[in-house]
Amino acid sequence: MSATPQETLGKSLTLPCGATVGNRFGKAPTSEHLAERSGDPGRELQALYRIWSEGGCGLIITGNVMVERRKFEAPRNPVFDVKTDPEAVKAYSSAAKSAGNLAIVQISHPGRQQQRGRGRPVAPSAVKLGAPALLFGKPRELSDGEIQNLIVRFAQAARIAVDGGFDGVELHAAHGYLISQFLSPIANQRTDKWGGNFENRARFLLEVLKAVREEIGPEKIIAAKLNSADFQRGGFDNEDSIATAKLLEAAGLDLLEVSGGTYEDPAMLTELPKRESTIAREAYFLEFAEKLRGQTKLPLMVSGGFRSSEAMTAAVASGATDMVGLARPLTLMPDLPNRVLAGESLRARDVEPRSRVKFADAFMGSSWHNQHYARMANGKPGEDGRGAIATLAIGTARLQRDAALYGRG
Repeated sequence: MSATPQETLGKSLTLPCGATVGNRFGKAPTSEHLAERSGDPGRELQALYRIWSEGGCGLIITGNVMVERRKFEAPRNPVFDVKTDPEAVKAYSSAAKSAGNLAIVQISHPGRQQQRGRGRPVAPSAVKLGAPALLFGKPRELSDGEIQNLIVRFAQAARIAVDGGFDGVELHAAHGYLISQFLSPIANQRTDKWGGNFENRARFLLEVLKAVREEIGPEKIIAAKLNSADFQRGGFDNEDSIATAKLLEAAGLDLLEVSGGTYEDPAMLTELPKRESTIAREAYFLEFAEKLRGQTKLPLMVSGGFRSSEAMTAAVASGATDMVGLARPLTLMPDLPNRVLAGESLRARDVEPRSRVKFADAFMGSSWHNQHYARMANGKPGEDGRGAIATLAIGTARLQRDAALYGRG
């Protein structure tokens, strides 16, 4: 007799650092664009994360907290640095852990994925994003000293997180952000110790992990979000990802979140949902996780694509993944974990509007959810009937407003 969803997904998981996650649901990182003008996580983020905590995830991972105030993915990203208000961090962690779950902070740097108009971006090499080119300028190559300084900034952000009550951090090494750029043979064309062969390209990630561990100690969680592949010819691929996972395991990582894609090829949002394997098993990266499982003993969380309680249960029961990462399904159904653990058979809906243009769909999907995070944070109901034109118009207006009001020098 097969195990029930409650037995499978309700089982606790103990990570290598000793922390125990109460169930197999993880709230995957999202970029909500709801921080205060100061960069502190304020009322809106507290309200939103209290909702998600009370929804039943055993582990909450916040989204895209920047480690440098002048470099951010979007104007309303939170920033953890020397100017951050410690009390704001404590209020944020209290909300994110209000139901007794664990919560960690995703710390990130955009590198070349910094929107135009906010100074010149920096990157491992002066390689401009291929697309969407109009949104991003050509970056300046980082010096060795600047790279060392960024490693310190990641460690400082981690210290701020745990001092504020969080249980650890996740290093954002996916989706084309700075760490991902160092890993990529396309974005990283350096010839010094930070680039060239695979070992050199992985050095920045490993040095960040080492510095963070030294800063927060052995009992706090350090997770990493890693691409299974960048989906670009000549870029970071499955073999690179497996090799990176092995290095992370040896370096003492506690949890690996498997994802994929970049701004240049947002396959996770546009193409992977159409594949037969995805339709059958829902999760975009489950097949890769199965390959990874044969190469490493790292606890895994697969994010992207899960919608039904049956597929979530089957994924964990198969051993392919230890945790189910959920982000978009928690927008209109923030209590999905509680409902599944209570015995309900359900399927979250895909409700964001679509067009026939890949990059427009990627922006529109993210923008639709950003708009609804704001509604959730302000006690308003979702509008699942909001169409493409309204989503694009509201999303563009919000970007312009936030850039004018929340730009940080």
